[in-house]
Amino acid sequence: MKTKVFAFDVFGTVVDWRTSIAREAAPLLSGTGIDPYAFADQWRARYQPAMQACRNGSRPYTRLDVLNRETLDDLLTALGIEADEATRADLAFGWRRLDPWPDAVAGLARIRARFPIVTLSNGNIALTMAMARRAGIVWDAVLG
Repeated sequence: MKTKVFAFDVFGTVVDWRTSIAREAAPLLSGTGIDPYAFADQWRARYQPAMQACRNGSRPYTRLDVLNRETLDDLLTALGIEADEATRADLAFGWRRLDPWPDAVAGLARIRARFPIVTLSNGNIALTMAMARRAGIVWDAVLG
């Protein structure tokens, strides 16, 4: 069988979500004593339970942008951190500003020179496209 296309997971494989989210959260966490990496891990840990509710039908399909915002609000409440609407909205959209791993853009370009490359991710299309544009990643298709 001949290879026709390469499909990539995005979060963690192509982009460094943990370092990027820690960077995005650092200004809000300044002076709280909360490590930005621990915050990123706690936020990400809320993803699977939120997505599971969509998978098992206990809630309808919900875009990842919405789940990210809901889980952020939940985490901020749990940690006792107050933030205004603009700060919350900007931080939730931090998932659209994830940095690629150092070798990802060049590596994907090399593969793309011979094969189509596509995403295979739970990220909604708008989130994934915004992230790709910022990072300089060119996908042939975005499946989300």
